Amino acid sequence: MAHRPSPFDHWSTGTKLLVLLTLALFPLGLALAWTARISLQDAHRAVLDDSNEDGKVAARMIDGLIARNALALRIAANAGIRTDPANPCPAIARSLALTPSVATRFAVRDDDGEMICVHGPFVTGTNTEIVAPGALRAWIHPAGRSVRFRVGVNGGMATGELTAAELDRAVAGSGPATVAVSIRDEAETLVIRETPERLSSTRLANYPIAYGQLTAMVRTRLAESSLMDRLAMFLPLLMWVVAALLSWFLVRRLLLVPLARLERAVVDYQPGEGSLVLPERLGAAEEIRSLGAAFERAVDRLESSDQQMAEALHGQRRLVREVHHRVKNNLQVIASLLNIHGRSATTPESRAAYAAISRRVDALSVVHRNHFAEVEESRGIALRPLLTELGQILRASAPESAASASIHLDADALHTTQDAAVAVAFFVTELIEFAMLQGAAQPIEIELKRTSELAASLTVSSDALIVNSEDPSVERIQFERVISGLARQLRSTLEQKLGRLSVTLPVFPD
Repeated sequence: MAHRPSPFDHWSTGTKLLVLLTLALFPLGLALAWTARISLQDAHRAVLDDSNEDGKVAARMIDGLIARNALALRIAANAGIRTDPANPCPAIARSLALTPSVATRFAVRDDDGEMICVHGPFVTGTNTEIVAPGALRAWIHPAGRSVRFRVGVNGGMATGELTAAELDRAVAGSGPATVAVSIRDEAETLVIRETPERLSSTRLANYPIAYGQLTAMVRTRLAESSLMDRLAMFLPLLMWVVAALLSWFLVRRLLLVPLARLERAVVDYQPGEGSLVLPERLGAAEEIRSLGAAFERAVDRLESSDQQMAEALHGQRRLVREVHHRVKNNLQVIASLLNIHGRSATTPESRAAYAAISRRVDALSVVHRNHFAEVEESRGIALRPLLTELGQILRASAPESAASASIHLDADALHTTQDAAVAVAFFVTELIEFAMLQGAAQPIEIELKRTSELAASLTVSSDALIVNSEDPSVERIQFERVISGLARQLRSTLEQKLGRLSVTLPVFPD
């Protein structure tokens, strides 16, 4: 069973190579790229964990600073109010001064929230919320850009303050990854450290401080992946692209382009114009050069074989020409002998018989001569010259009663085969002879017209062809039998009208 080509078979070799390399290397490249991507994701998660840890450290430092100041203030306020309830601030300040890294700005209120005293540059606010002993209340003071915390003690309340600068000094120990810190409560936000505009890769996280009353918003710097890290993920795919393109380029340069040049040289080669001339550059592949040399040897053998066949064909044509020439001469000799014997015949019936036979031999001779022209030109027998010459011969051999009859020819320039030409010649001969033998010098018209690409209509019309059909003669019956047989030989139906007979014959296309 014959192999049915698939669409893949019609692709060029370069396309097939690129597809095969893609199928072979692309899955491997994807697997390596996926592995590199997982590694980068693990590295990114590690960076996020480090960033989260740095944020937690910064939040713990802020929370620790607030808790340490609140604890110191609670202890000092308990002692100061117990020692001097009317003015405990000096005693509280002396106690706080002994504690390092503790703010000394504070205010003391009684149990009802009334101000008792203020120490340091402390701006009193409107917040008079009462805090129970041992409790802590923290909030953002917008006017002073600070965090205030209030602790409840026995006999009153103490309110302390930490400025943004003090909070920033506490955050400074969290590490260089902390780039921005803010604190917010339910209504206000205190910016401790601004975010540098030049940073592009950061992470913002929120951490509750001061027992959840405040939220520390810490922005940390993320370690950006280097160019080599990003290339590591795309390197396998890049290797696949380079391998596929490099392989395609090498195959095209070493095989496909030389083969295309060799193909153009073979296609442009015309037999009989000399040896096959191959291009000088056939690439570096030895196999391509060997193939080119094989083509040259094959073309040389074909040229030699064609030359031998041409010589043999020329000799065969000479032989066929000689055979046609001898057959034509023999037919002419037979026609001459019939004319000589016809003139020496003693009875009119013998002379008429010799004339009828001579006309048919002449018709066959005309067809044979035109067939010889067909062999020389290889385009079929030309019907118009054949009918013209046949009409001249028939007029020359017409009986005395029809010597003045004219033959008119209207024919297209058509060509047909030898078998059809023989039938046409005998068909025209039979009709014209029958018209002439009727004894009337009526004009005869022969019409040949193309009806389709491969068919033509041949019509012979004359008033001499009109006879009485009620009492046909023997000659009439023989005539109809002959022309009906010739029509069947042409594979056509015989159309008969009053003085007009037509047949269809095959012709060559234009």
